[in-house]
Amino acid sequence: MNKYNGTYENGRHERIVYPLGGIGAGMLGLEGTGALSHVSLRGKPDLHNQPLLFSTVTVLGDKPEARVLEGPVPSWKIFDARSGPHGGAAGGQNGRPYGLPRMRECSFVSRFPFGHVRMDDDSLPIRVELTGWGPFIPSDTANSSLPVAGLEYTFRNESGTTVDMAYGFHAYNFMSLGEGGAEVRRTEGGFALSQAPAEGKMWFEGAFSAAVDRPDPVVHTKWFRGPIWFDALTMLWKSIEAGGSLAYGEQEDGGERSGPGGSLYVRLRLQPGEEQRIRLRLCWYVPWTDQRHGQARPDVEGFEDMTHQPWYAGKFAGIGEVEAYWRDRYDELRGRTELFSDSLYSSDVPDEILEAVAGNLTILKSPTVMRQPDGRLWAWEGSFDTEGSCYGTCTHVWNYAQGLPHLFSELERGMRESELNEGQDETGHQAFRLPLPIVPTVHNYYAAADGQLGGVMKVYREWRISGDLEWLRSVWAQVKLSLHYCMEAWDPDRLGVLVEPHHNTYDIEFWGPDPMCSSIYIGALKAASLMCEALGEDGSVYKELYEKGREYMEVELFNGEYFEQRTTWEGLRAELPSLGHDAGNVQYSEDAYEIFKREGPKYQYGTGCLADGLLGAWLAAVCGLGDILDPEKVKSHLLSVYKYNFREDLSRHVNPQRPGFALGRESGLLLCTWPRGGEPTLPLQYSNEVWSGIEYQVASHLLLAGVRDEALAIVRACRDRFDGRVRNPFAEYECGLWYGRAMSSYALLGAYYGLRYDAVERKLYMDRDTPEDFRCFIATATGFGTAGRRNGVLFVEAAEGKIEAVFAEEEASGK
Repeated sequence: MNKYNGTYENGRHERIVYPLGGIGAGMLGLEGTGALSHVSLRGKPDLHNQPLLFSTVTVLGDKPEARVLEGPVPSWKIFDARSGPHGGAAGGQNGRPYGLPRMRECSFVSRFPFGHVRMDDDSLPIRVELTGWGPFIPSDTANSSLPVAGLEYTFRNESGTTVDMAYGFHAYNFMSLGEGGAEVRRTEGGFALSQAPAEGKMWFEGAFSAAVDRPDPVVHTKWFRGPIWFDALTMLWKSIEAGGSLAYGEQEDGGERSGPGGSLYVRLRLQPGEEQRIRLRLCWYVPWTDQRHGQARPDVEGFEDMTHQPWYAGKFAGIGEVEAYWRDRYDELRGRTELFSDSLYSSDVPDEILEAVAGNLTILKSPTVMRQPDGRLWAWEGSFDTEGSCYGTCTHVWNYAQGLPHLFSELERGMRESELNEGQDETGHQAFRLPLPIVPTVHNYYAAADGQLGGVMKVYREWRISGDLEWLRSVWAQVKLSLHYCMEAWDPDRLGVLVEPHHNTYDIEFWGPDPMCSSIYIGALKAASLMCEALGEDGSVYKELYEKGREYMEVELFNGEYFEQRTTWEGLRAELPSLGHDAGNVQYSEDAYEIFKREGPKYQYGTGCLADGLLGAWLAAVCGLGDILDPEKVKSHLLSVYKYNFREDLSRHVNPQRPGFALGRESGLLLCTWPRGGEPTLPLQYSNEVWSGIEYQVASHLLLAGVRDEALAIVRACRDRFDGRVRNPFAEYECGLWYGRAMSSYALLGAYYGLRYDAVERKLYMDRDTPEDFRCFIATATGFGTAGRRNGVLFVEAAEGKIEAVFAEEEASGK
């Protein structure tokens, strides 16, 4: 099996948590062992939430053998101090099912959005395979946002005799919040756990349903009530060993109160060599959350009483409607999701690229992403254990994410509309974080130059992906207002580069012209000139300023190898920092101020080689703007980044910042180095770190420049760190798990063959030197499928929807 995009086994499965659920609908985590954990259904991450929630199989006979349908408990969990009530590890993991017999071996394979777990136990006559999934159908945002998950257990009789067995699913009522109103009840094909709203706490309401596709399962809705010690689990296991027969004290129905949990059982008879599959349909419904973040503009009434409501609550009236929809459309949605998965994995790209692309699409199924009833998406930067990381669909982080605009262009256009309307004031100042729920925000902090200017380029991208000129016309006035704000704030002398201090994704301000943000600026100017042309307006002011800025960057900021910052703090309009002064996001202590007097503002990079120093040129390429700088100089910069910033072994690297992203003998791409000297005493504050989202951005930019070996080395280094032993391969992190920037990996897919679809021109672009025979996944606003060459002949085939295109071959940039 291949090292990448292959089987996670022999310990590489132990850190896997694979998100199941819809976009913005909450998450169940499928572990590499087959366990369910990280249950986050209430509008926020709840990554410690590992309720009693598991499946079992019992081989019946004179001496029944029962197993939890999970592999061995990972060793790290046994002494995980966070993982349980009653003292966690120090309390012996009381309340966990870790002491119940389970399958002896397991392995995991991802075919996004399908996670496959194989379980073996040579003491049993059966083999078990589990597939966990949730609907994911490009452009079908509704069905891809459902609060549902499917677990499919396939049992095969490996013996020469008939096997009678019972499958079981069991859940403690984890929806209960301990203030009364909790219930476990029978439903069609299974049971539901629920919690009623509490007085003044409407977000307490919630329900979770489990049902099988077999008629008349045995359902127990009243587990034994045993609050002292371990009585409930003891009696539950007796029922499991009996194949679902009632143990003493359990009841199927009746009684005045619900029990603490519910179970369902299905009896099966397998002939020698026979396979049977049980499909467990899981769904949930939490119509309100307690989530409200950020600050509303003062004239927004009632924001202090608003809380987030998930999108699905506006579509369904309750858990019963979700259950019925999921039951009636399960087969259809599975088939369409499989079409997407098969199309994606038919791509003839290196395995490490496919693994990086698919592994980070899980971000869209994680608690990082939320969706409100009007359909708009709102996101954290990432997910911490019990809360989101850095609120507000941060513009400068989500600049990098390239999966959403191609797979769900409707959601990405909604993000632009939120930025330009609720996020922007009458001067054009754009807040880089939006409140939740999305309402007009306050404007009491710096705008982010990279995020705001990147938004102009992304409006261009959304237009080219959708082909919708009327949509462009509807947002154009706000786009111009945003761009002119940037011109006035950071380029008042119209040099074509950003000179005044400008906030950015490094959480500081760059002082003086820097190539990273200035490249985004000239990209925005070029995009504006082209959008003017399409709308019948005069865009010469933007075109001329773009050309001026391009010349400045190529002459003044290129040092012969790479582009560098011209740090400037004198002669600007901005106030200079002083001792005790809060200069933007930077505080100056007495010691730091002494350094400022010698060197200028701290956290600059000056002569440094910044990994994403040409972020704007990359954005221009993936947005369809073409080259905005001399391709040879761009290629030189990228090769310099690889030469100076890539480390095959970090064990000698000094990193006083956040070393957990990459350390020791691991490999990675440093954010900034100073190969020509001149490193500031207090350099760019994250310079010694490794961020996967920037690694993929640089790697895909190298591919676009025709440089493959170095690009693939960077991708492999990243995926080697997320190999399942130490880190989850399906939750790349930077400031929180499932970090939005990591979806820059999607750009690798198109960059490898130079594939890009333009809906305005109805053209499919492709590198001229692609192989005679290949195929690659492609998604447009109207369909998805594959494109490539067959015996040298270009083709595009839609698996769903339609893709109308003529072909246009072009040379890779920088070749």
